[in-house]
Order: sequence, then C-alpha cells, then structure tokens
Amino acid sequence: MNPLFGDDATRRRKEINLGGTPSAASYSDILHDAKTKRLQRLDVKRRQESAVRIQAWWRGLLEMQNVRRTLRHAFKADVTGLTGLRCLVLVGQDEAALALWSTSIVNGADDVLAHSEPSWRTLLRRVALLLLQSVANQPQSSHAATHLAVLTRLLSAVPDASEYTAYVLRHGFYSRIAQAISRIPLESKTSPNLPPLVALSTMPCTRPELLPQVLEDLVIHILSIPLLPNRLPLQSLSAFSARLPLSSFHLIAPRISDIVNSAPLSDPLPKVHLLANLSAFTPPRYSKLSARALDAYLQLIATLMTSLPTHALEPPENVGAIASHWADDDDSDSEHETQVMVVDSFEPKAKLSKLPEVDARTRKRLQTFPSVEHVNALLSATQRHPSRLNIITFCFALSAVWPTRKDKVLSSVVAYNAGGLVREIYRGYVRGAGLGKDDNAASLTNPELVASWPPLLFLVDLYTQALLTMGDDEFFSSGSGDGSPRNPLTLDELTSFSRQLLNIAFTLYWREDQTNVQEGGVPGLGIMKWETVREKMTKCLQAIHARDSRRRFTPPDHWLVTSQVDMVSFVQAAVLEERQIAQPEGARPLSKRQVSYMSPRLGVLNNIPFAIPFEVRVSIFRHFVANDMVSRGVDVYGRRAQNRITVRRGMIAQDGFDRLQEADLKAPIAITFVDQFGQEEAGIDGGGVFKEFLTSLCKEVFDTDRGLWLATKKNELYPNPHSYATESHSLSWYRFIGRILGKALYEGILVDVAFAGFFLAKWLGKQSFLDDLASLDPELYQGLIFLKHYTGNMEELSLNFTVAEEEFGVAKATDLIPNGSNIPVTRENRLQYIYLISHYRLSKQIKLQSDAFFDGLSDLIDPKWLRMFNQQELQILLGGVNSPIDLEDLRKHTNYGGLYDDHEPTIQVFWDVVNSFDQEQRRALLRFATSCSRPPLLGFKELVPNFAIRDAGMDENRLPTASTCVNLLKLPRYRSAEVLRTKLLQAITSNAGFDLS
Repeated sequence: MNPLFGDDATRRRKEINLGGTPSAASYSDILHDAKTKRLQRLDVKRRQESAVRIQAWWRGLLEMQNVRRTLRHAFKADVTGLTGLRCLVLVGQDEAALALWSTSIVNGADDVLAHSEPSWRTLLRRVALLLLQSVANQPQSSHAATHLAVLTRLLSAVPDASEYTAYVLRHGFYSRIAQAISRIPLESKTSPNLPPLVALSTMPCTRPELLPQVLEDLVIHILSIPLLPNRLPLQSLSAFSARLPLSSFHLIAPRISDIVNSAPLSDPLPKVHLLANLSAFTPPRYSKLSARALDAYLQLIATLMTSLPTHALEPPENVGAIASHWADDDDSDSEHETQVMVVDSFEPKAKLSKLPEVDARTRKRLQTFPSVEHVNALLSATQRHPSRLNIITFCFALSAVWPTRKDKVLSSVVAYNAGGLVREIYRGYVRGAGLGKDDNAASLTNPELVASWPPLLFLVDLYTQALLTMGDDEFFSSGSGDGSPRNPLTLDELTSFSRQLLNIAFTLYWREDQTNVQEGGVPGLGIMKWETVREKMTKCLQAIHARDSRRRFTPPDHWLVTSQVDMVSFVQAAVLEERQIAQPEGARPLSKRQVSYMSPRLGVLNNIPFAIPFEVRVSIFRHFVANDMVSRGVDVYGRRAQNRITVRRGMIAQDGFDRLQEADLKAPIAITFVDQFGQEEAGIDGGGVFKEFLTSLCKEVFDTDRGLWLATKKNELYPNPHSYATESHSLSWYRFIGRILGKALYEGILVDVAFAGFFLAKWLGKQSFLDDLASLDPELYQGLIFLKHYTGNMEELSLNFTVAEEEFGVAKATDLIPNGSNIPVTRENRLQYIYLISHYRLSKQIKLQSDAFFDGLSDLIDPKWLRMFNQQELQILLGGVNSPIDLEDLRKHTNYGGLYDDHEPTIQVFWDVVNSFDQEQRRALLRFATSCSRPPLLGFKELVPNFAIRDAGMDENRLPTASTCVNLLKLPRYRSAEVLRTKLLQAITSNAGFDLS
C-alpha cells in the first residue's frame, strides 16, 4: 500500500473512536475543564504579547542608547555651536555633557548666550532648565558653580534675559532653587555655591512685570525652607533680606488663599517654617512697609495660622497643659470637667501625633509673634491704616493657634490705647456685620460673611478678658471724661453686641442635632470648630448677663431669640423630638446620641421657655396639634367633616351640649344653623360657620348670669365656688366647656374670653400662692399681707383656722385644718394660716369644677403642650391679642377681588370710614367678616386665608355681606362715604346669620 500524504507504511495508525471516549465526568466538571483550558490559552497569549512588548522596549532602549551615543559624538564635535546645542537638548539630563557645555561657556564662549535668533532662544531656554535641575540634584558637585555662573549670566546679562526668566519661572525655577538650598547641609554654611544660589533666587525680583509670580514662588518655595536664616552666610543673608520685595507684598494679596493651600505647603511643618522665616525677615521693616503691603503680610500670616492645628507653634512639652489660658479654668462645673476628661481620654493623643515636630531654633524664632513688643509694634504700625481688619484677624488667629500665649496677646491688645481698639473693633467691624443679626441669625455659613468671623470672635475674647478685671463701677461708668476707668463699650453697644452673640449661640445650640457642631469647621477659620465658637459666645454672654442681672440695662425682651430662620429650624427640632417621645410602646427607643443632640432643645423648652419667642412656641404648639391630627388619620388639608350637627340660633349652648358632649371633637365638625323660623340658614361650613358657632357658644356658657362662672374686678373668669356648681349636672357642663375650649385651641380658633391668672396657672400644673389671690379677692389679699407684716398682738385680731362663707344668705365656717375653729392664729403659725386661706380660695373651693374642666380640656390638648407657656401667654393663645385693631396691618394684608384694588375709590372710602370707627365697631366688623372679634396672635398676616374684600356690584341699596369661612367681605360699589358707613354699620350690628350672604 502506498503511503498517502507522507504516512509511513510501517507505522501503526492511531485508532480513532468517532463516538468519543466514555467518561463518567459530570456537566460541571466538563465546564470547569473547558474554563481551565481557556484560561491556559489566554495565559499563553498574554505571555506571548508581553514578550513582544519587552522585546520591543529592549530594542527601543538599545536604539535610544545608540542615538544618544550618536548625539554625544555630534555634541562634542560642535560644543558651542547650534548643532551641539540641539544635541545637548536632545540628550537631556546628561551631567557630563552639561558640565562640558557650561565649562566651555564660562571659559570664553559666553557670546553663545547672546544669540537672539528664535532657534537659539528656544534651545537656550531648554538648556537653562537642564542646568537648574542639575544644580537641584547635586548642589555641591564640582560643576554646580559653572552651571550657576551660566544661569546668572543668562538671566541677567543678555538681551533676552527677561524672556528666559519668565520661562524658567513657569517651569519650576524656585522649586529647584529651594531643592538645591535644602540639600546643602546646615553645617555647610561656607559652601561656595550658596552665595550664587541666594543671588540667583532674588534675581527675578528686578523684573516688575514678573513680581507677582516671583513673590508667590518665593513665599511658597524659598521662605518655607527650614531654618533658612541659619543656612545662609551672613553676607548672603543680609543681601537676601535687603532684596526681598516685602514692600510689594500687596501684589500677592488676591492669591494668599491659593498660596496657603498649594501642594508644597499642604503639610503643617512647611507652614510653620514659613511663619518662622517671615518672623525673622519682616518685623524689622514694619515701619517702612506701606499700608497695603503690611495688610497683605498680616493676611498671609493669619491665613497660615488658621490653617494650622491648635498648639502647632508651641513646644511639645507644653501641649499637655490643659489650662492653656489662665482665664480658661475659672469654670469648674462637674459637667465641664466630665467633658474634659472624655476629650483627654481619646482626642488629644491623636491630635498630638499630627502636630509638626519643630526644632528648638524654629520655636525660639516663633516666639516673636506673641511677644508684647511685637504685638505693640504691629498695633503702632497699623495705627493710621484705613482698615484694621487684618491686624485684628492676625491677633485672633495667633491667640487661637497658640492658646498658651492667648492671655499675653489679649492683654496686650486690651491695654493698648486704653481699650480703644476694643471700641474700634466693635464699631468698625462687628456692629455692622451680618453675623448674629435678628433678621439674619442663621446665615452662619454664608461665604459672604467669612471675613466677619475673626473680628467678632476676637472681640468676644477681648471683652471676656476685659470683664475679668472690670468692676461694676467701671462697667456702668458713663465715661464723663474725669479720667476714671470706663467700659470700652457703652451700655447701648453692649445691648446690641450681646444680642448678636445670643442669636449666634442659640443657633449653634439648635443645630447640634442637624449638623455636627463638634466636628464641623467654621468657614474661613481653618480647623476651628463650631463647638469652640459656641463656647466663646456662651462664656461672653454669661459674663455680660451676670452684670445685667445685678443691674438691669437691657430691654425687657432683650434675651429672647427672635431670628426667623433659626426659629423655623428650632420648630422642626422640637416637633421631631415630640414625635419621638410620642412613639408607641415597643418602638425602638432613641439612641444616647440622639437624646444628647436633642437635649439643648429640651432644656430650652422645659427650663427656659422665655428664651424662645412666644410666636415660635405657638408654632411648635400648632405643629404638635398637626402631628396629632395626622396620627389620628384626620384629613388635615381637606378637613372633611365627620360630625354634622344642627343648632338652633336661640339654643346654641344647649344644643351644643346635647350633640357634642361625647362627640369626637378632634375630628372636623360641620354646623348648620336653624333660624327663628325653623329654616336652615344658607352657607356651607368650610370652617367659618363652626367658628361662629364656637364664638356664640362661648358667649353663652361664660355668661356669669348662668351661675357657672364668676368674674374678678378685672372681668377675668374663674369657676363659681358655690356648692351648686359641684353638682353632677354642673360638673358635666364644666367638662363640656373644657372640651369646647380644647377644641378652640386644637383648631386655632380664638375665643373672646379672659380667665383669671390663678385659674390659668392650674392649666399649667402650677400651684397658686398668695400673689395669685390679688386677682381673686384684693381685699382678702391686702388683709393677709397686713397679717404677714403685723407687729402687734395677734390675739387682738381674734383669728382662727377657719374660713367664713355665705350661701343663699346663710353664713358658715369651714375648718382649714382639723379642729381649726379651736386653733388661734399666732405669730408662729400665721404663715401657715395665710397659705391655707390662699390655697382654699384659689384651689380647694373650685377643685371639683376645675377637675371636671381639665378632664374635658385634656381630651383634646396634651397638658405638656400647655407647659410651654405662662399664664399670660396661655390667655393670648386662647383669646388672642387683647389690643386695638391695627388697621394699617389689616390693610397691608388684605386681598382684593373683582374690580377692587387698594387704590379703587370705593376701597379708599371704605378704609376712611373704618378708620373713623371706634374699637367696638372695628371688632364688630372683624367678627362680621371672620367670625372672631380679636386680631390674630401674630398679626393679620397669620389670618388664613387673608382678609379679603370683593366687588359685590353697583346696587347701593344692598347691604355688605360676608363669607366668614374664607374671611371675605362682599362690598357693593358705594359712591358716598355716608352711604357706605350707614350700610356697613347696619350689616355688622344686625346680628344676622348666614342669610345675609
């Protein structure tokens, strides 16, 4: 058989089984095997590709070496020619070639540097960078001197020196110079290469057009060299100091922030060295610097200091001193001590590890800044400057970054010019700043206000320091010019200043649960935390308030916080807290962190509610109610009624009692009135009809002729103490009235009723005492006061522990204590007698009535909600502001419809007529249009919807009508003021119902 395709006839053929080899492998094993083989193939491919790349790289390297050898030969053949220069540039950083070229130039071929052709200039620029890099890498090499000589000539003595200087500046000139100086050891101060290096570093300073860039690079690269003055020979040091363009510091003012944040200064240590070097070169020239230059210098110093961690400038052995400022340890409350212990346990060690390790010579040089002599020199140098902002910022930054020197700095500033700088800071930089203003208290992070923080905080530190040694005579001194010590700030200025601090401090306390006060930094103040700012504000406020407490000089409402934005946020925090507290049983409790963050709000609301404006607390109250509505599934916005009742006009109280006594009053209620003819009145109750019902109901049930209520001489109501008022039917009425008033509070409907202060005190869970008795029984109150201070014989008064009462003409005595009729009142027990009499009249006599009333009230209003108010505020919350109606405010918040606007003739006549009304007529008008005769708590802007007047046509015979549910007055277009007055009075005094509309 002939072999086919080269087969060997003697070789046995391989047997092939086309059916495949039987295998017991599973499907997953087959997939895994396929995957493994695929990976192996990929690995082989990758190895092959890598081998190709390596071979290509190696061939390229060999080729490059060949090319470089060729270029070197060409360079050596024409060292000072154009071809040689091209070859030198193409070869790159070849130290031997650079040395040969620079030596040739120095030894007589310096005319090469004078070529001005474009090709020459381009190549010379590139060679200059190569020479600079060579010097930077080996500043003490044998060829560094020739390189420096060529560079000096190239940048100063050739026609295109300016071009070459600009080019090297753009390509890292000063970073290479700094690298060269830093690589020469401190002990090699006599190195021959240092003088030309120093001279070269100041050479660009002679180019005015390049000066801004030169100054910036000098600051970043040269002046940040560690121990720069110690590295330079004396002659070079003097020359360098003289040539530093400090008088042009103002040129870098716009770039200071970028300079401080540049990469070479990113770590604290280079900044510390920059500060130390500036403290060596600049102070001797303060008096010669222009105002702009000195301001820029101070701005640079302050920005550097604020970017450093606290304690960065002080010796490591003193950082552990907790009482860094001698006035800081005057507060030794246990709470404060606990906080310090926690901080000491965790944070300082971490912070200490991040502090730069500063050598002794640098630390000594830095001592210049906080010295009294230096601070006074700066204050004197800036005395006539148009702005002192930068010296203020410098002093603040210095005292902040160097706490152990804070007292020295502050004392120097306070003593300077007899405290004149304190007044100047306040009047020039704090009083007009936007920080802490009532209308802008929450804009603490506004970038536009960054510059306002240093003056404010420095003034806070200054004034806190001043108050430590200021007596009250000095504090309240008027400064009459007799030479006696006086307060740097007037009392009026202190009032304004403390107001700013109060707004800021309150805002920071409120923000603690929304922003991290402990961790967040203040804009523009480096690493200073908001917590530090809050502590400063609080400490100064406490010192000022202590003086105000001893001798009042602020307005009565001065210490209230009224910032609108701040208060809105406070409302949100308070509502969140209340919602958390109201969580159902079994829900996850608040974490310790959440509770601690909410504690400032809890403390304010529970302990000092008077620090929060009444309006804000009302808003919080309304939010509590709204949350309760939502939790109960009430349609807050739609307000669709779930209870619909019919009430007769002549039987409002009785029908209301019968139909609403056990109804769910938290749900919306729709009222339909029935007139005296038995006809249902027109109108759909959108809330206004119910308001009218509630107002009419209160008028009936609080009528003292009904016997449930009595009135004091000020017409303030309290439950009738008569025995029949304790009968079950009467107590049911008290409970119903409590529910109705709770409904009024729940819905925000004002009722025209005033309660006695001692009765309102019970709403708040407060005990009534002797001073409350004055509103109930002035004669008894005066008698008890007489008894309290009586110095005569007590037996002459013939008093015992009973109280006399008269009902239906029958007098009876009630024991105040067991067997009280047999126990005389003596000097020893008269205080007990006074208390028992007061308690009986104010509490015991009306206990059952009050309990029934509060039982009904509590059905709708949580008692803890009411504790946010005092008695007077609770009365306003319930009945509105008992003040004259402000027509200007009403007109300002009036909307118009139809053909009407504020300048329409009928509207002009309307306001003229209403302006002629007395207060009763104005209240009647308000009730006619809104169903309530009292203005809203917070002014007519809070009337929802706003009061509105709509065109009702041309028929002058028609009376004005109203839709109280939308606070709308429908006014025909009367042309005569007399007709309008007559028709309007007729409408508002007719006591007609919804038939009018």
